[in-house]
Amino acid sequence: MTALLTGGFAEPAVQSAQAFRAIMEAMARPGRIFPVTGAEPPAPLSVAAGVMLLTLTDPTTPLHLAGAADCPAVRGWVAFHTGAPLVSAEEARFALGTWAALQPVTHFRIGEPSYPDRAATLIVEMDRLEAEGAVLTGPGIARKAALSLPETAAFRANRALYPLGFDTILTCGTRLAALPRSTRVEDN
Repeated sequence: MTALLTGGFAEPAVQSAQAFRAIMEAMARPGRIFPVTGAEPPAPLSVAAGVMLLTLTDPTTPLHLAGAADCPAVRGWVAFHTGAPLVSAEEARFALGTWAALQPVTHFRIGEPSYPDRAATLIVEMDRLEAEGAVLTGPGIARKAALSLPETAAFRANRALYPLGFDTILTCGTRLAALPRSTRVEDN
């Protein structure tokens, strides 16, 4: 029980503002990696994934936990710290898990023509997050960027749906990067 009560922000107003700034910077600059701190979520979540949950979810944001992330320790931690309702993939506003656990990504909301903002954001836990690999171009990228993605085909298919499609935040340890649906992805 005590473990569920710990691991949140020590200074919620300051730390959530700093984390939100990092998320917005990452979304505005696809492929760039940003450090985040302040959360100590239960295993198997990374610090960055915990920061994302503390910053982006609350009792009004449906959350889907996939794979190993869907365990009693994480469920209890989320319930205590954010109160986010846990839902199916189809109902989720945010989803958290490894890329393999989140498959098939076609189950997640991609928005509606009149409301593209009603799409899901996938928080993907990565074993490795580096500025190498797939080539990224598009808004927020001067010429091109590189990012270690779990695959490229799903992100190319997602981009073809634009302005619909899901957004992605990749987390690893204390770092995060974002891949908005507007980003073009090519194999290196």
